[in-house]
Amino acid sequence: MDYSDCKLCPRACGVDREAGEFGFCGAGSKLKIYRYGPHFGEEPPFSGENGSGTIFFSHCTLGCQYCQNFPWSQDGAGKEYSCEEFADILIGLAKEKCHNWNLVSPTSWLPDVKNGIDIAKKAGFFLPILYNTSGFECEKSLDDMAGIVDIYVTDLRYSKNESAKELSGAENYVESARAALLKMVEQVGHLRVDAAGIAVSGVVCRILVLPGRADEAADSLRWLKENVGRDIHISVMSQYTPTYNACEFDEMNRMLYRDEYEMVCDVAEELEFYNGWIQDFIPDEGVDDELVGYNMKS
Repeated sequence: MDYSDCKLCPRACGVDREAGEFGFCGAGSKLKIYRYGPHFGEEPPFSGENGSGTIFFSHCTLGCQYCQNFPWSQDGAGKEYSCEEFADILIGLAKEKCHNWNLVSPTSWLPDVKNGIDIAKKAGFFLPILYNTSGFECEKSLDDMAGIVDIYVTDLRYSKNESAKELSGAENYVESARAALLKMVEQVGHLRVDAAGIAVSGVVCRILVLPGRADEAADSLRWLKENVGRDIHISVMSQYTPTYNACEFDEMNRMLYRDEYEMVCDVAEELEFYNGWIQDFIPDEGVDDELVGYNMKS
């Protein structure tokens, strides 16, 4: 696993990032991070009382035209860090008593991520490692992270590759994300929490409902039921907000309609998923993700 023939994600660009070449994501050879710190907007087992120790990496393997994080995911804003400096970030989050190390979109940087985690652990610091991803992952990279990652939080964003290609430039998203999710469950199983309700291992699948594409969210739930089963924890989300280039795409330049969201929630109930969360419906004025509520499924 290195940057010289980059095949860290399903695009398998094969560029030599060490020699200054750039693939789809635009990442170079020096680890780049936009921001980090305790985060309280994640699902309850991750945020807890002390927050999730969240690290937002610059660049992303998807090209979502509606991304709320576009300044760093698409435009590459951030600061470069050495592996030792990254390890210091991890150690600092552990000292702040965060509940986990939450790696947001780390795929472009896996060699440095692995090295930084190893340095932090050798210094005597250990937290559950949460791999927070869009789901656009290749099985080889996941295999390389086996035994390192404790928790996967992954999306099933689309059930139609036509949508994935149009909105995220990923025409093989569906196959890749579904295969990746199965690999994640194989590695770490279903979500486990400690006596305080804080996650220690397992998989959570997020279903972000997109305007005009609620049927795809419902299809993803049906696929989950058939291929993974009802034991998996799901997180149904209504927080879509039109940003970045959303205005250029039909149906995407608006907030989600309540009836779209309620349809997906109804499907989750009909399929009898009993683990996870249903996010509060977000009103038309948008969302501060630190204030979003989650209702526990039962």
